[in-house]
Amino acid sequence: MLSITSSLLLSHAVCAQETAAEKGRAIAAEADRRASGFVDSAESFTMTLRDDRGRERVRTLRVQVLERDNDGDWSLTVFDEPADVQGTALLTYAHGIEPDDQWIYLPALRRVKRISSRNRSRPFMGSEFAFEDMSDFELEKYQYTYLRDETCGDDLCLVSEWVPQYPHSGYSRTVIWIDQSEYRTRKIEFYDTRGAHLKTLELSDFKLFGDRYWRPMHWEMHNHQNNKTTLLDYNTIELGVGLMERDFDQKALKRAR
Repeated sequence: MLSITSSLLLSHAVCAQETAAEKGRAIAAEADRRASGFVDSAESFTMTLRDDRGRERVRTLRVQVLERDNDGDWSLTVFDEPADVQGTALLTYAHGIEPDDQWIYLPALRRVKRISSRNRSRPFMGSEFAFEDMSDFELEKYQYTYLRDETCGDDLCLVSEWVPQYPHSGYSRTVIWIDQSEYRTRKIEFYDTRGAHLKTLELSDFKLFGDRYWRPMHWEMHNHQNNKTTLLDYNTIELGVGLMERDFDQKALKRAR
């Protein structure tokens, strides 16, 4: 039987744990609120694949995003260059706890292939981003725990742990740095299913769009286990471009090239 002192200590520990969970969720919710409401967007960027010897391959891509009120966002990613990947397109319908729907169009085969939820932890087109990294954030997808405050550059970051609640994730947890001034994600550490540090994503060169939306123009994903890196450098970001649901049906995968 627990003593009164032990019972009090246990009660305080539970309360602290609940407070950390509530604060972690609140931080994620505020970051999501500030990033939402743009309706739709069209973006273009360069993807640089750097191997463990420093050799590089460069690709150019376009991404369209449509916000959805009652479910996760829809996105369409299209490769423009080089010729061996031109026309390859990924369509994603994000959901909460339910598995996201993803399809990829492979022009060499001239067919659309559905991505199984069990395969979403695989690398996307040879990059250090997984298919699940290409999906939209939904608050229900994670369990949150606030960890600490920590300086990040010239700002103060709120550091939290996110544990995936959706099936077949390739990550046991992620640790997220979100700055306190604008609630922008600055860094994410990804841990594999065994708990080992797998990758780190750093985001920088933030620019303000529509007097409200901060977007990182430079992304750097480094894989600590194979020493490979993928860089994303955004060229253009346009908000409110007038996209429709028909721009995100499976036929759009073939039309996208």
